[in-house]
Amino acid sequence: MPSKFRGGARRGGPPRGRGGRPSGKRNHGRAPRFDNARVADIEDVEDEESEEDEPSSEDVSEDEVSRSEEEEELPNSRPYLALMQSLSKESAPQAKRRKLDHQPEDTKSSSKPEQEDIAMADEDEGRDIDHVEEPEEGPETEIVADDDDDDDDDVLDSSDPFETHFVEPDQEVLKTRLKGIQADEWPQLHTEQHGWRLIRNLPGKDTFGSAFPDPIPGPASLKLKSRLAETMGRKRPTFDKLEQVLYPLTFAYNDLSFCARTTRNAENLRRMACLHSVNHVFKTRDRVIKNNAKLARQGDNGDFEPRDQGFTRPKVLMILPTRSAAVKMVNTICSLCEPEQQENRKRFDDSYIDKEAKFSTDRPEDFRDLFEGNDDDMFRIGIKFTRKTIKYFSQFYNSDILIASPLGLRMAIGSEEAVGDRKQKQKQKQKQMDFDFLSSIEVVIVDQADALLMQNWEHVEYVFEHLNLQPREAHDCDFGRVREWYLDGHAAHFRQTVVLSAFHTPELAELQRRFARNWAGRVRVQPAAYAGAIEELGLVKAKQTFSRFEAPSAAAEPDARFEYFTSAVVPSLTKRGKNTAAGTLIFVPSYLDFVRVRNYFATAPALQGITFGVVSEYTDLPTASRARSHFANGRHQVLLYTERAHHFRRYAMRGVRRVIMYGLPDNPLFYKEVVGGYLGRSEQDLKLEPGQGAVRVLFSKYDLLKLERVAGSKRVGKMIRERGDTFDFV
Repeated sequence: MPSKFRGGARRGGPPRGRGGRPSGKRNHGRAPRFDNARVADIEDVEDEESEEDEPSSEDVSEDEVSRSEEEEELPNSRPYLALMQSLSKESAPQAKRRKLDHQPEDTKSSSKPEQEDIAMADEDEGRDIDHVEEPEEGPETEIVADDDDDDDDDVLDSSDPFETHFVEPDQEVLKTRLKGIQADEWPQLHTEQHGWRLIRNLPGKDTFGSAFPDPIPGPASLKLKSRLAETMGRKRPTFDKLEQVLYPLTFAYNDLSFCARTTRNAENLRRMACLHSVNHVFKTRDRVIKNNAKLARQGDNGDFEPRDQGFTRPKVLMILPTRSAAVKMVNTICSLCEPEQQENRKRFDDSYIDKEAKFSTDRPEDFRDLFEGNDDDMFRIGIKFTRKTIKYFSQFYNSDILIASPLGLRMAIGSEEAVGDRKQKQKQKQKQMDFDFLSSIEVVIVDQADALLMQNWEHVEYVFEHLNLQPREAHDCDFGRVREWYLDGHAAHFRQTVVLSAFHTPELAELQRRFARNWAGRVRVQPAAYAGAIEELGLVKAKQTFSRFEAPSAAAEPDARFEYFTSAVVPSLTKRGKNTAAGTLIFVPSYLDFVRVRNYFATAPALQGITFGVVSEYTDLPTASRARSHFANGRHQVLLYTERAHHFRRYAMRGVRRVIMYGLPDNPLFYKEVVGGYLGRSEQDLKLEPGQGAVRVLFSKYDLLKLERVAGSKRVGKMIRERGDTFDFV
């Protein structure tokens, strides 16, 4: 597989897994080290100075040092890496350390065993632990229905959304909605339920039925398979207010974008997604099995011609950020299904569970929720349901539910790259690429989309581009039983997409606009109002200045932001002088903007008197620790810090007296941690007088979503529209 799929990102490319810790057992390259004359001078001084120049215990606490050392030692805790280190120690370590040394002819042969060991290790490292060697089974052939399921699938239930959406949709409504989708007509409706704001778009000028379903009190109001209804009645008999709003929207097969996922509601959201997915799989599978039995009874002389299948078996796709997230999904599915047997469960636990990866409680709760356990972001697994068994690691074409990361799916789909003439390239592409297993996906669950944004979002878009396409091969499909809307090419308009995220972003809005084109409509659910992160800084009292700059278009916004920064913000740094400029942290959300600002600090004549350090998602742990140390003891007056570095590391910076936000973070928690946390720590360390901290934030009208979450819903309108461009808050 080409290496370009393994690193890099649209926003500059984050490291795989957490920063400084390899994900799973794969290594990946870092960005080239930035070097310039100003930084080189500082490094020369570092080499000449003795240990007495290192920060004292007052500047950097023992806890912080221990956390940094713990981060650096984490890779050694992995058994595989420990094995690799032992192998390297046993096989000519001197030759490995001194690669530039001249090697005589007679010693070259002795290095061959080492090279062979390394090659074998690399081959083992590249082994796909999710690989499955299993023949493709074709359509479901079982003809015995579940004895404990008394559902009657022969009678159409007009109150069951599964029936009205997939099996027997109202043809008049469907025709009107499909025309609206083709014309890209999506009129918008608004309402509020239980403190949540609902924004719904229905395709077509004329809408049918109720625009918003009423909240429901519990699972008894859902159309569940009997085995799931009994389990939910025991484990979750009543819903909270959020569940009362989301369940009817989800089970009505609307495209859903929920923009307020937290660690507190994550378990309930996960249960809802798994219940809906398993219920959909059970209804689809049971209908096929009962129709198989009916066809077997009638024989060749019957006139029964059911339309109950897609092109391939997989019906549900779950896109998740890490293996630990997959473990939580699988455990939730098992708690709902309560299977008698779980095939390949030990292999799943060995491949997906890492009990040693834990963090202390001083790390933020959302960080621990995302990164504890196995944080590998390269995985894919198929799950198959039978009457009493759940099988893990089933072949994709034999699976009912696919659980994967965006990178894992892209690797499974294959590469578009090919060499040779046009005919050869076409043949190579057809052989290399396989996305037929996505052709009949009817429900897509994207959980923790905010974490996926910090990975390579292009992989997510790539997966959606290959959903519900016409298959290249038949895969033993019985086309006589394929639903007509599959054959008509409307599968994408029947697919439901559920996105669960901590916040809304332009990327998520674009994903919904391009790929969420469900004839049932789409709904976004978010808090009715945001109080604003500026009101949640704790005891810190800092002057927060928000400066608006004008940009003629979204494309011109980066240039306008940089121009405003260099003309309005940088002069205030240079005028303050060498002493008063110390302790300035510049938070840069975009890596591309970070590179631009870093180069400006390194080369601009106006900033020759300013020393600075950098911490980005590409900075290795030793370099980042040194930059933090120099910033804490004042050797570096300015520290450039990226949003992705904060997402993957959550550093506890010391010595911060002033925060300049080159742009607002997508995650409002980052604003509280950087502004309230860093300035508050400086006050506790007596490095900053209470109330003397300062914050400068740059924003434009294109930052509306971010600004609302940080400044609050009541203020955002005035800050965007008023003639004044400076807004102070204390």
